[in-house]
Amino acid sequence: MRQVKVGFLVAGVVALIVTAAAPAHAVRLADTAIYIEINETDGDAGIHVFLDGEGWDTMRMISPNGVEFSVLAENSIGLQGITEFFFESAEPSFDVQTLDELLALFPAGVYRFRGTTTDGLPLRGRARLTHRLPEGPVLVFPIEGEEVDPDDAVFSWQASPDPPGSQIVGYEVIVGCEEPGFVDFAAKVGPDVTSVTVPPEVLDQDGAAECKWEVLAIEASGNQTLNESEFEID
Repeated sequence: MRQVKVGFLVAGVVALIVTAAAPAHAVRLADTAIYIEINETDGDAGIHVFLDGEGWDTMRMISPNGVEFSVLAENSIGLQGITEFFFESAEPSFDVQTLDELLALFPAGVYRFRGTTTDGLPLRGRARLTHRLPEGPVLVFPIEGEEVDPDDAVFSWQASPDPPGSQIVGYEVIVGCEEPGFVDFAAKVGPDVTSVTVPPEVLDQDGAAECKWEVLAIEASGNQTLNESEFEID
């Protein structure tokens, strides 16, 4: 009977050793996103990807149909590690690549991220891409070539309808001029807002000439569609 008890003890010790040697649990990415951006004015579209988490030196993005995209950080950046990471694809004209062709390259579904931290730990995350695409907001003022008074600069647009199966969750407005040193203006607003007032000090700058503004309609999964227009400063 004593030998049987010793056998059980040894088995238990072995089990503990195996458990202790098991790989560490994967570290989760703090934030992930993948979405489509359409520019209705220019007639093009592209894919955007964002990751945030512990420092890593390798990362793979695996699409729902198994296609992989890999990033390898080497030398100094590999030793330092990447934390926030954002990229957007090229946006060829719809004459070159149609929207349907883009959607075929990036099917809807869950995209998995598999990486390794600079400490050698597995890093994991996932994000869902949908094909629920909003219509771009119709710009009301200013439209192409109109003048804007810096002391009364109210930029307005028409609300975009909710895409089938989703909803518009907000808008982003960006105003900028091409002159060096000009400070861009950007604001995110709720889905019920259809105008913003740009502060006078933003537009009342010496030398500002060719200026542009755009409004992006953002739907619940992150897909966004924009329209843009140029204007002049009064």
